[in-house]
Amino acid sequence: VCVVGAGASGCICAYFLSKAKVDVTLFDYGNILRTLLPTGGGRCNLAHSEFDYKELASNYPRGEKFLYSVFSKFGTQETIDLFDELGIKTYIQDDGRIFPESNSAKDVRNKIINSLNNVNFVKEKVIEIKNSGSDFAIKTDKAKYLFNKVVVATGGFKNSFCIEGIPNTITECKPALVGLNTNIDKNLSGITLKNIYSKEINEYGDILFTHYGISGPLTYKISSYKAFEKLPYTLHFDLCDRISDLQEILNKNPHKDLKNIISEFLPHRFSDYLSGKFGNTKACNINSTIRDSILDKIHNFELPITGTNKGEETVTAGGYDLNEINSKTMCSKLHPNLYIIGEALNIDGLCGGFNLQNAWSTAYIAASSIIEQE
Repeated sequence: VCVVGAGASGCICAYFLSKAKVDVTLFDYGNILRTLLPTGGGRCNLAHSEFDYKELASNYPRGEKFLYSVFSKFGTQETIDLFDELGIKTYIQDDGRIFPESNSAKDVRNKIINSLNNVNFVKEKVIEIKNSGSDFAIKTDKAKYLFNKVVVATGGFKNSFCIEGIPNTITECKPALVGLNTNIDKNLSGITLKNIYSKEINEYGDILFTHYGISGPLTYKISSYKAFEKLPYTLHFDLCDRISDLQEILNKNPHKDLKNIISEFLPHRFSDYLSGKFGNTKACNINSTIRDSILDKIHNFELPITGTNKGEETVTAGGYDLNEINSKTMCSKLHPNLYIIGEALNIDGLCGGFNLQNAWSTAYIAASSIIEQE
């Protein structure tokens, strides 16, 4: 068996295969598990403490129903057990994220690599997979090989090499969980708006204004759901649903400046920005037209999005079409010996360990299917 890609899914698939005495070769032109090191801010957010497989799958903008079968066989508890088996003790953070007790992605990487002693690692770049009847001819930048079965675990943005003889459908990869570019006032950089409401995804969260636009938890979630949205587009927020009767607030504070009134609900610098659009005036001088305009700015705040922040992408939406993959085996429906796993699939999750969960789970399903056939 050949596994193409030594990322999270590729390495764990190779681990399960080698554990069952399957002859497995792992191809990658870079360092093993290099993409694991920055995860969880270097602490490695392995999974999320959601043990109901349907609730777990609901955290994937693409792939939710496909993952029902996958997570019902290998979910959060199985992931915890796997890492315990690898000598990696875990703990659950207050927000539900699961981390190694070492708080070190490097430690996780080393433990996984140490478990691959029986795997043949080839540091070459696969440039072509050719279906040659019952087998696969693998062409790299240095040599040619022949395998009975192939597991594609190439991750996002790297799954476009040619698989000759099999007409795979691949959705173009787009960045997800990424900062968004805007043309809003650069002086807002550094301001955080907390617990604001996104009308696009019907959720509350925090956004951070940056030198290029917006970032933060709510931004990442929005970017994921809107990964395939045509640019430019406009986002709409309710900045403070606590302000319902602005007239009453103005009446109680007739001699207060507008910016000081707004700053009781929103960050001071941001209140300067909003009030400046109406001229900083006393509350007693604000008529109904201005009042309604202020309310509209607060409850229907618009942000024009011009693009995604280049170089920040860690997760991609897109990949191999799920309609062509058997969710019970991860095998291609177009060829009985070709398997696709991890982020190479058109599956992506939200922040919180969900993308690594996809990697561990699909790796297990593919390996189990191969082992059953041996």
